[in-house]
Amino acid sequence: MPESPLKQQITAAMKDAMRARDKARLGAIRLALSEIKRVEVDERIDPDDTRVTTILDKMVKQRRESIRQFEAANRQELADLEQQEIEVLQEFLPQALDESELDELIKAAVTETGAASLKDMGKVMGMIKPQVVGRADMSAVGAKIKSLLG
Repeated sequence: MPESPLKQQITAAMKDAMRARDKARLGAIRLALSEIKRVEVDERIDPDDTRVTTILDKMVKQRRESIRQFEAANRQELADLEQQEIEVLQEFLPQALDESELDELIKAAVTETGAASLKDMGKVMGMIKPQVVGRADMSAVGAKIKSLLG
């Protein structure tokens, strides 16, 4: 099975970072490629672009959590390093949704699923998640859905 175009793009970016001797960028890209490779080996699959996007989105989410913890521990230099990694990883993710686009998607999903209360939140999340993976923070999406249904 051929490599996903997104993985090829990340590999090309790694080579460019090596040529440019950009150690910080190279480190973040290598982390992403190693995580993709781990998934390939563990699950015995060749991940498609959607799966690679999900992996990158998870890595960004982990780094955001690390930033919160580093800032709480008053370790700004480590938080800055994590932020740099986020910026590199986000280059390979789809363009983020703005608030109005996200609100429209949520309203459309609520209408389409016929959701009326918080009990129906799972249906709405199930419909929205494939559309926003890598483009919006799922915890913020969940909060918006809760406020709309609650």
